[in-house]
Amino acid sequence: MRRGGLTMKKLQWNKITLTILMAAIGIFMLLPFAWMLSTSLKKPIDVFTYPIEWIPSDPQFGNYSAVWLNKYYPFWLFFFNSFKVAFLTIGGTLIVSATAAYAFAKINFRGRNVIFLMFLSTMMIPNHVTLVPRFILFHWIGIYNTHMALILPGVFSVIGIFLLRQFFASVSNELSEAAQIDGAGHTRIFFGIVVPLAAPAFVSLIILSFVSNWNSYIDPLIFLTGRNLYTVPLGIQALLDSEGMQFNLVMAAAACAILPVMTVFLVMQRYFIQGISAGGVKG
Repeated sequence: MRRGGLTMKKLQWNKITLTILMAAIGIFMLLPFAWMLSTSLKKPIDVFTYPIEWIPSDPQFGNYSAVWLNKYYPFWLFFFNSFKVAFLTIGGTLIVSATAAYAFAKINFRGRNVIFLMFLSTMMIPNHVTLVPRFILFHWIGIYNTHMALILPGVFSVIGIFLLRQFFASVSNELSEAAQIDGAGHTRIFFGIVVPLAAPAFVSLIILSFVSNWNSYIDPLIFLTGRNLYTVPLGIQALLDSEGMQFNLVMAAAACAILPVMTVFLVMQRYFIQGISAGGVKG
């Protein structure tokens, strides 16, 4: 009994030590975020003062209005552009990925597995390799310097097809077979059976697609030249170049930029974990 008590006590101390260690690591990881928020409320002269004034004595909330209503780089417009690109891309991605994933998971046709492997093999091609061909193609079809140059490529997501295909494959075939006996076709089975059961997978794809589009920098940098078309990442870079040493304004812009991503993840995290788990271990 005594040995068992000592073992339990040792396990408890190990758990407490691990908890303290993880808490310390978590606080350390949050320090850059805390500095960003603190800097966004400071005057330019106070940004690099030492020791760091984590809570500004004279908070400058006007930094945020200066960013959002900037005459040359208005962030309200950049946010609108980013939301527009993200929402249209997500809508197209859900439609294309869901229909393709259903075909790969539930419809038997010749060469299905070979085609699916060919799709997956394209994930090995770096995005930067296709910049020049896409630049030429977008010029040729007339969508260069428009948001369609960002939306159309984002609609076709190999990761989205793979994620949904794995989830659809985990749905019992007995359900679809019973529906076929009752006279249901693939369209009815898709919308009536498979889609309602795949809500966690759809939420996971929405989060991944939103974060990817919201944080995208290289594609907007290459394919957008009009200032009125800038997305948030380009806006932050333009603000940094134009304002010089006013890092307080840049940090205010960065704090605003991270808020939508955090909100989307916190609201949908429960479904996100379910979708990733199901898509990763089944199929």
